[in-house]
Amino acid sequence: MVDSPKLIHVMLVDDSAVIRGALTRLMDKEPAIKVVSSLSNGEMAVTAAAVKKPHIIILDVEMPVMDGLTALPKILAVSPHSKVIMFSGLTEKGAGVTLKALSLGAVECLVKPSSSQGVGEGSEFQKYLLATIRNLVPEHQRIAPEATSAVPQIHPLKPGAGTPIQLHKNPAAFTGRPSILAIGSSTGGPQALFNVTKHFKNFNIPIVITQHMPPTFTKILAEHITSQAGVPAFEGQEDMPVENGKIYIAPGGFHMKIMRINGALRVKLDSGPPENFCKPSVDPMLRTVIDIFGSRILGVILTGMGNDGLNSSRQLVEQGGRLIAQDEASSVVWGMPGAVAKAGLCSEVLPLDSIGPWIRKAVLG
Repeated sequence: MVDSPKLIHVMLVDDSAVIRGALTRLMDKEPAIKVVSSLSNGEMAVTAAAVKKPHIIILDVEMPVMDGLTALPKILAVSPHSKVIMFSGLTEKGAGVTLKALSLGAVECLVKPSSSQGVGEGSEFQKYLLATIRNLVPEHQRIAPEATSAVPQIHPLKPGAGTPIQLHKNPAAFTGRPSILAIGSSTGGPQALFNVTKHFKNFNIPIVITQHMPPTFTKILAEHITSQAGVPAFEGQEDMPVENGKIYIAPGGFHMKIMRINGALRVKLDSGPPENFCKPSVDPMLRTVIDIFGSRILGVILTGMGNDGLNSSRQLVEQGGRLIAQDEASSVVWGMPGAVAKAGLCSEVLPLDSIGPWIRKAVLG
C-alpha cells in the first residue's frame, strides 16, 4: 500500500468566487495540496489565518472591506510562518502594490492570467502555481493526511542547520577587487535584493541583476531598489550604457546580456527562447559578463526555485572567478543557491544579513 502524501494547507483570498473556484480546481489536481479556506476579503483572512495558520496564503491585491496590502502585515502578525503569495493584475499599479507587499514580507507574486483559459488545467499558470507551492513548503513541514484538523507546526531551519556543503577553495582564484557584480535571484528575491543592495552605495563597479519577474514588475523593482537602497537602479534597455555604481535589472520577458561595444559596456536584450524555463535567465547574463571580465567577477546567487545560474556559475568558477550564495536557513526557497552550493562552487555560503556587508568589503576593500 502506497502512503498518502503529506499535505500543504493553502488559503485562498480573492473577492471573485470565480477565481477562487478556478484556483481550487487547479489545486485539487495535486494530491499534496489541500485548500483549507476560501475567503473574499482581507479582514476574513486575518481572522482565519489566526486559527488555521496555513502553510500558503494566496492573497489578492485589490479587494473590498480590506485589501491585500492592508491585510498582509496583520496576517503575518497572527500567523508568522505562513508564506504569502500576492495575486495581482499585470498593471503598473498592481506591480507597485505587489512590490510593496514583497518588501513587507510576501514571498512571491503571481500574475492573474488575462483570460479564464489561462487558468485551465495544463496551463503554464497551473504548472508554475503548483511548482511554487511545492517548493515553498518542504516535506518536513507538511501535514499527515489523517491529521485533518491539525494546525501546521512550521519550524524554519536554525542558522547553521541544513544540507552540509563543501566550499570551493581554489588558491589560483582571483581575490582582488572585482570589475563587475552579477546577481541572480528568483522566489523571495525582491526581499533579499532590498536587503543586499542597501550596502551598495558608492560602488566603483557596475551591478547587473537577473530576478525572475514578469514585464512591468522589473521596472517597478528597479524603482523600489532606488528608493529603498539609495542606489540608482534601472530596468535594462537596449543599448543602455552600463556605468559604475549603478544597478541594471533584466527586464521581464527578455534575457539581458552585457556587451562591450567600441570600448563601452552596453545592455543588449535577447528575445530568444527561455533558458532553464526562465526568461529572463541568469545564465545568458552571466555568460556574457564572463566573456568580458573572465575571473574578475563576483557572482551572487540568492533565494529562488530551480537551478538557473548553475551552468554559468560553474563556468565562472572554472575561470577563476568568485561565487557566493545565500544559505538554506535564510532562503525562501533554497533551489538556485542550493544548486551552486551543493555543486561545490561557492567561496562562501552566507545568511542573507551577512551577504551585503561581505560584498561591500570585497568591492571596496
